[in-house]
Amino acid sequence: MLEHYYIKPDTIDRIRNSWIGQSIERYVSWLHEQGYASRNVFRRVPILMQFGKFSQDNGAKSLKDLPNFIDDFAIKWVREHGKNCKTDRAKKGVSNEAKAPIYQMLRLVLPNYSGGNRAPYSKLPFLGFAPNFFNYLNDEKGLRQSSLKNYGICLRAFEKYIGKIGVNTLKEVSPTIISAFITNNGKGLSKSALTGLCCILRVFFSYLYRERLIRKDLSGGIESPRKYRLSNVPRSISWDDVQKMLEAVDQRTAVGKRDYAILLLLVTYGLRAHEVAKLTLDHIDWKRDLLRIPERKAGHSTAYPLTPIVGKAIFNYIQQARPKISDRHLFLRVLAPLGPLANSGVSCRASYYLHKAGITVSRPGSHTLRHTCVQRLVDADFSLKTIGDYVGHRSPSSTNIYTKIAVESLREVALGDVEDIL
Repeated sequence: MLEHYYIKPDTIDRIRNSWIGQSIERYVSWLHEQGYASRNVFRRVPILMQFGKFSQDNGAKSLKDLPNFIDDFAIKWVREHGKNCKTDRAKKGVSNEAKAPIYQMLRLVLPNYSGGNRAPYSKLPFLGFAPNFFNYLNDEKGLRQSSLKNYGICLRAFEKYIGKIGVNTLKEVSPTIISAFITNNGKGLSKSALTGLCCILRVFFSYLYRERLIRKDLSGGIESPRKYRLSNVPRSISWDDVQKMLEAVDQRTAVGKRDYAILLLLVTYGLRAHEVAKLTLDHIDWKRDLLRIPERKAGHSTAYPLTPIVGKAIFNYIQQARPKISDRHLFLRVLAPLGPLANSGVSCRASYYLHKAGITVSRPGSHTLRHTCVQRLVDADFSLKTIGDYVGHRSPSSTNIYTKIAVESLREVALGDVEDIL
């Protein structure tokens, strides 16, 4: 693989003659497979060569010894290449420039090595005080993994908060402390998110009291913000705005071909961002012209007819723009390292094109197009039951909000001559 990047035989020989040359060449092959640009190879290989010489000069005998020399090499690298850095942050950037390729190579060649990775949130909150709480959520309440993750995030924040204010055990927590935490962490949250936070705390403290881990039941004092039924307005846009958004996509590029297919899926079928992100090549039945969406939020799966426009967009992306890797996910990243596009990536692309088209809407994202799909079905006089089944609503109440307003009629009133109404 070195011959793919380097022309001079002396350069290739110098790399292979290094005592870690085999590991470097394996790393270069990995970079190529992951779609990294050539400039990344030309920048990283010299760093690895210098690191190999530095570690050998300081006593490294095998690959297993290399992690012990990373920090010292980074200090040396900053001393030589960070002379003009005026802030600690700038120096840290230079240090990371040296460490990143070393960490990547060692994760590739050393079994079970995980250096350089961000520490995952593997430790559950309050394990010492309530060790079985998450088992209770999973076994008794039957919550999904996504819900368990939300519980972990909220309770981890609460654990950090009470530690910061000097509370050592949950037995010392009072309604005042809970209220202060909700006020502090609720800044910037929507009513729905704040309601979710209060709900999680209520369940947690109710469980603690049930298990006699605390003396008083504090759950009754945790009140969610008042939220009125059908108080929100759907974040839909007009069909003319949908056309403007689609026209803003440059379909000549690989990113454009991918994003055009994503936007059509969102607005045609009203899919959620995670449903688009989880699509695989196996979910498209080209023979029967079907699109299968498994494991929806309501716990069921749906099969949609694959419309010609959506099918053509997906086909063009697969044939002309999708990276040729073994991963079966339909939509992949275009920048290295190659891999499936995340849920947040789907929503961000929708938000990007809404902004690019100059469309003003509250909290733009993938759900804007989902709302637009539902609103269009409502305007076409489909029954709420049919619409709810089509977009995968768990409850009919989720669809009822779209009966609250007639978007197009209100637009005509707002843009028209008021005297015509009188």
